[in-house]
Amino acid sequence: MKKSLLLASFFTALLVATAALNPMPAVAQDNNDDHATIDPQVLDGLEFRSLNFTRGGRSTAVAGVVDDPLTYYFGASGGGLWKTADAGTSWNNVSDGFFGVGTIGAIAVAPSDANVIYAGTGSACPRGNVSAGDGIYRSTDAGKNWSKVLPMRAQVGKIAVHPSNHNVVYAAVLGNIFGAGEERGVYRSMDGGDTWDKVLYIDDNTGSVDIEIDPNNPRILLTSIWTAERKPWTIDSGSEDDGIYRTKDGGDTWERLENGLPTSMMGKTSVAISPANSDRMWALIEATEDQGGVYRSDDGGDSWRRTNSDRSLQQRAWYYIHIFADPQDEDTVYALNTGMLKSTDGGRTFDTRLRVPHGDNHDLWINPNNPKVMINSNDGGANVSFNAGVSWSHQRNQPTAEIYRITVDQEHPYRVYGAQQDNSTARLSSRRAGGFGGGGDFGAEFQSVGGGESGHIAVDPRSNEVVYAGSYGGTITWRDMDENGDVPPSVELRRR
Repeated sequence: MKKSLLLASFFTALLVATAALNPMPAVAQDNNDDHATIDPQVLDGLEFRSLNFTRGGRSTAVAGVVDDPLTYYFGASGGGLWKTADAGTSWNNVSDGFFGVGTIGAIAVAPSDANVIYAGTGSACPRGNVSAGDGIYRSTDAGKNWSKVLPMRAQVGKIAVHPSNHNVVYAAVLGNIFGAGEERGVYRSMDGGDTWDKVLYIDDNTGSVDIEIDPNNPRILLTSIWTAERKPWTIDSGSEDDGIYRTKDGGDTWERLENGLPTSMMGKTSVAISPANSDRMWALIEATEDQGGVYRSDDGGDSWRRTNSDRSLQQRAWYYIHIFADPQDEDTVYALNTGMLKSTDGGRTFDTRLRVPHGDNHDLWINPNNPKVMINSNDGGANVSFNAGVSWSHQRNQPTAEIYRITVDQEHPYRVYGAQQDNSTARLSSRRAGGFGGGGDFGAEFQSVGGGESGHIAVDPRSNEVVYAGSYGGTITWRDMDENGDVPPSVELRRR
């Protein structure tokens, strides 16, 4: 839809040039009806090109390289897989030409060989505009080349690689978020992804959304089992089968953990094992009857107790619910939701809120050699920190924005207008240019035109500087963008 509308603007301009220069008629009248037909040759020279809009978009997957604090990867929800070799100063796409889809749900760099990377497609943070993945990919040369090793139409929630054997890998597969399917469950490969076995399967409505391997004893793994289905108007979350499962034999057999965990129906959960003390395990749980929250085990999962019931860690569980253990301090744990929260008292309180560049947090990778080094992902992209989240790399160098709506005006060169997911609207010239990207020395210049992420945009046909834009709740704004580029406050016209 987006490309079709953008193509129309190119097409209109091309028709004018063709009518003047090309003796072959570009538009002909069909004698049999009233429809105009277009000569296919008119479209032969059209190619899509980037307009250099580099304000980052939603990301739900990140990973780093243990022995190289400058190299990281992030997966966009609609913009593919990206790599930096300078700690986020610049990013390069490594999935174009290899991946069949642009939505990334999981990334794992093998701890024993940084050249081996696994990427699962299909984000498992399933808001209404979620896109389906097409399987799991593997690179053996640090992202230069990729091959698809497990084809499936599914959302991949997490990938875990054996700490000393890059050929042993596990995948938590949520499955087809839009309906039932047998691809749901936990998968294991013992040969680097060449072949896979489904080692845990509940039913065709229930999949796995998270998996954690004990770095001190890789035969022990935890996985989060979740029954979920997205509909256009809602999401179904939870069943009697949902919960936390453990294996002690590398995935051959599994048991559902119960002692101290919620007795009510559970929904989405996330798990973590402390590398500093493998007996210390964490779970962030969605559950009915007010039994959700942060749970902790101090005996390797045999028994649990709730340490925190704060609803702010459980809100919009299907979109968030993420927990991560500090690799060197067993009392430090991170929980991601709208914000990034940190506990240093064993999970009792999460009073430390880290100021990340953008809200709505989804993934975190912490360097096991230095916990101050980390990469976080959120609805604005990915960002790297060297000081435990005090400061971060910027997100204005990631052309991964998800655009809900798009339109153009009659300026020459014409300008393109879009409404960006979890951000403002934006307009920028169709003629690619460098310069300032809305506040930084990168990307194309752009301006907000009012409204919000979900709204349609319309330009007044009498003036390219008068813009109407919609947003939530039926709100419509009006802006007069004066010729000097100064933007006055929006005027709200209507609210249902």
